[in-house]
Amino acid sequence: MSVSDETMLFPKVEDKPMTAEEVLTRVYKSIQEKGYNPVNQILGYLTSGDPAYITSYNNARNDVRRLERDVLIEELLKEYAKAKQL
Repeated sequence: MSVSDETMLFPKVEDKPMTAEEVLTRVYKSIQEKGYNPVNQILGYLTSGDPAYITSYNNARNDVRRLERDVLIEELLKEYAKAKQL
């Protein structure tokens, strides 16, 4: 086995942006799968900003931090208003 002096290129990984709906859905399911209460855990994160409320299982902690908390809260309020037909 020989060591090459040439630079090796690693294939570029596309990091496509996730919508607030996608983030909340993935995080909710991951928390639920771990046996925690998703509503309580997400509420803890949204009110405190502490990512420790979100499990690292299935990369949920990184996913929830892709968007600002106010974007997630806005999505929740829009969906609530739509469900209540406000």
